[in-house]
Amino acid sequence: MHPVIPCRSETSPRTNRPLWKAGTITYTTGGLVALFAWLLLGDFSWSMRDRSVGPMAMWYLNHLGVPNLLFGLLISSFPAFIGLVLGPVISVKSDRHRGRWGRRIPFLLVTTPMAAAGMIGIAVTPLLARWMHGHFPGQSEMVVSVACFAVFWATFEIATVASYSVFGGLVNDVVPQPLLGRFYGLFRAVSLIDGVVFNYWIMGHVPNHFTLILLSVGVFYGVSFFLVCLRVREGEYPPPPSPEPGRRWPSGMWSEVRTYCRECFSNPYYLAVFLFLMGAGQAFMPVNTFSIPYANSLGVNMDSYGKALALTFFISLLLAYPLGWLADIFHPLRVALVSLAGYFIVAICGAIFATTPQAFLVVFVMHGVLSGSYFTSAASLGARLFPRVKFAQFASAALAVTSLATMTLTPLMGAIIDQTGNLYRLTYVLGAFTAAVALGVGWYVHARFVQLGGPKAYVPPES
Repeated sequence: MHPVIPCRSETSPRTNRPLWKAGTITYTTGGLVALFAWLLLGDFSWSMRDRSVGPMAMWYLNHLGVPNLLFGLLISSFPAFIGLVLGPVISVKSDRHRGRWGRRIPFLLVTTPMAAAGMIGIAVTPLLARWMHGHFPGQSEMVVSVACFAVFWATFEIATVASYSVFGGLVNDVVPQPLLGRFYGLFRAVSLIDGVVFNYWIMGHVPNHFTLILLSVGVFYGVSFFLVCLRVREGEYPPPPSPEPGRRWPSGMWSEVRTYCRECFSNPYYLAVFLFLMGAGQAFMPVNTFSIPYANSLGVNMDSYGKALALTFFISLLLAYPLGWLADIFHPLRVALVSLAGYFIVAICGAIFATTPQAFLVVFVMHGVLSGSYFTSAASLGARLFPRVKFAQFASAALAVTSLATMTLTPLMGAIIDQTGNLYRLTYVLGAFTAAVALGVGWYVHARFVQLGGPKAYVPPES
């Protein structure tokens, strides 16, 4: 197998201009700017999708009055199940694919129209549900609405999960590694600008213009992300790993599963990395999932909620590039651990004090800033810790571990809230506990990381 050419900065002998390498691709400064511009356009549409569809879906289900258990199953557990089943398959296929358009773009060209169609379908669900209810008058209107919503939500989530690791793999393949931290800092900045725009100016209008807003987002995402797929070019890749002499590739689904599990889960170090990423992600999940019902239970209207979220994103925007810079200087693992420790303190404060509208909004902003700081600093963590040639595969394994936890914890949280009479402060209790566990695992990962060379000489261990 041919080695992957490392990313580094060089100087052109003809023009004396800096050159940057990512695998077999060489960029001038102008080429790097163009690459960043197209990828940031893709991230803008990607973030507009993420910042709008999830909160609007949460509002719609809460508007229908669905129980918290069903709310958690639809919003978190179902996407997690799709990630557990589909994510590893797509990621491995992408890592091994070699074609005219590269190994990432072909998958994104398929999932982009699917995601757009799912968003458009969710947008027209209120209209479609009323029409369907007219044909099934004996059924509850809520049941018919949830059934229609679930069909399009499934389409949207399948496309989202399938493209998640692939898009991350594309960034890892085409962006020079020394710039990944700052690049992901720019990604976070774009995402946060999306969040500010949507939550400050648009979220308050969702109750009256749900269909129009979501329809516009779906069309914009489909067109803009499709253009990005056509404009970004991948380089050449080494051939996929060949079987050892005298040994054939496993055939059959179960053999493929065994190979995947052996490569991803046989090394205790990678298991610890997966558990750390899972624990950190789950620390924020309870509050993020039930934040709108939590706000409504305290009498916080959607306009105030949206503006508080916009403030969160604005503060995080100011921190995005500095955190990306710190991640490049000190390593994303170290910055992520500091952010997670800060969140542990905030979650304890939320569990104790978030009992009034004002206290909820203050703690909610702090929650958003600290969770955002973690995600910004950890954005390039997988790219810095996982084997580069199998990045998407290992990223999907991390997602699968997180999905297993989400499938269990979120509906359990919903059931507990239902049983305790909507005591939403328990979301902060679970967040604090999970953050503490993740910090313990994170220190172990850091110790092994140092043994493997640390920031200057790290080499991913063989799986």
